[in-house]
Amino acid sequence: MAIQTRTIAIAAVLACGMISTALSEPAMDKVLKDLAPTGKLRAAINLGNSVLAQTDAATGQPKGITPDLARELGRRLGVPVELITYNAAGKVFDAASTGAWDIAFVAIEPVRAAVIEFSAPYVIIEGTYMVPKDSSLKAIADVDRPGVRIAVGLKSAYDLYLTRTIKNATVVRAPAGGGKAMIDMFVNDKLEVAAGVKQPLLAYAKDHPEMRVMDGHFMEIQQAMGTPKGRTAGADYLRAFVEEMKASGFVAEALKRSGQSAAVAPPAAK
Repeated sequence: MAIQTRTIAIAAVLACGMISTALSEPAMDKVLKDLAPTGKLRAAINLGNSVLAQTDAATGQPKGITPDLARELGRRLGVPVELITYNAAGKVFDAASTGAWDIAFVAIEPVRAAVIEFSAPYVIIEGTYMVPKDSSLKAIADVDRPGVRIAVGLKSAYDLYLTRTIKNATVVRAPAGGGKAMIDMFVNDKLEVAAGVKQPLLAYAKDHPEMRVMDGHFMEIQQAMGTPKGRTAGADYLRAFVEEMKASGFVAEALKRSGQSAAVAPPAAK
């Protein structure tokens, strides 16, 4: 980034918010090097999770809480934003080590933490099960038994969680990844259970009365912002940015605008 451009970017950041005013120009240089090494902020957007992002029918562009956060971050950094879309969180994670993106919006998981520096969660959503309406499986605790096959999206947060915790049932992964691919596999292969984010499962069951979503949840999915491992200054900035976005009401308003007010913005990290 040219010196003049960088100076303008730093001035824009220092003028924008409380997280920026404590940073010196050299500190902001490090943040910009980490979060916008190409001169723009490349943000990975997972369109496979409709709570986080949707495609605008009018423009064809991503909308929702994650594009809103990416654009606000770019505004504060004084750099253009490029939204790079994926259809599954697993594909976002796979691209973490390729240099394809600078920030991403994925759930906190131990496997991912080995290659991604995470903020605290900016939203918490629930992972739950959907079954055929006449299934003998009535409660969350009924699912982990021999002979039960659970459909999941490959490398999704709930795939990683269930892989660690399921003892008796079998986890079956939709190779294409993403919620739609998982539900298609669940239906076409006549599996016993589909595991996923609660809101999309409820929406599917509403349109398919032969399906039923179980009460409760098997996990809380902590959605966070992240940057590739080693970008320490950028990661620290993201952590402060997320806390401000929660405290200011930005997250709650963005969820409301995108029709996802059932998702919960957690309190400030301690």
